[in-house]
Amino acid sequence: MHSHLTHVPSLSPPAGAVGILQAGLIPSLVFKLRTESDGIQELILDTLSSCLHVDASEALATGAITILKEKLTHSSAAIRSKAAWVLLEIGTHPEGKNLECDEVIPVLVSLLEDTDPEVQAAATGALMFATVKPQGRCSALGAEAIPPLLKLVAEETSKARLNAIKTLTMLAELSEGRETLLAHADTFQQCLDDPCEAVKRAAKIAISVIKQKPF
Repeated sequence: MHSHLTHVPSLSPPAGAVGILQAGLIPSLVFKLRTESDGIQELILDTLSSCLHVDASEALATGAITILKEKLTHSSAAIRSKAAWVLLEIGTHPEGKNLECDEVIPVLVSLLEDTDPEVQAAATGALMFATVKPQGRCSALGAEAIPPLLKLVAEETSKARLNAIKTLTMLAELSEGRETLLAHADTFQQCLDDPCEAVKRAAKIAISVIKQKPF
């Protein structure tokens, strides 16, 4: 299963992130998301993203997912996008994947149709990590993730195209998902001409999983 997934390359975390973790500042940063102005919230979300790249356990212990979920529907596209990126960071940690499933996946699915391409890309990335787990795949199917994901795959200029293909490949692991996607194999077929090598490769894997052929 993990063979379908390539981790999003990240820069090494700034030294300050380690200092923030060591000083135990994560809980207060998480709670400040509820009270600070939008500009400060953006800074906090950027900081949390760097810190969670190092360690997600403290943020999870403070109930960060509930607060971040609220931020996914914020009126500011920058805050929606940054909150989704922080959830993506949480999703890369084993303990984060379990917690994201039922609570956050329906909101992430709704963000696949956001007007802001950055928000779409971040939500798709977070969804990709959440669907690594069987429970996440079931939640995403239940939240009707397939139609908006297919729309992102069909858009040649979509920033979310690669992650959307990988997420759908994960959903094709479920028989219900595979049946739905069989009717849309041509959507992936057109990605085989994408100028991006990673998109071509992901589309090839998606087609083979949907049609259950070795790749």
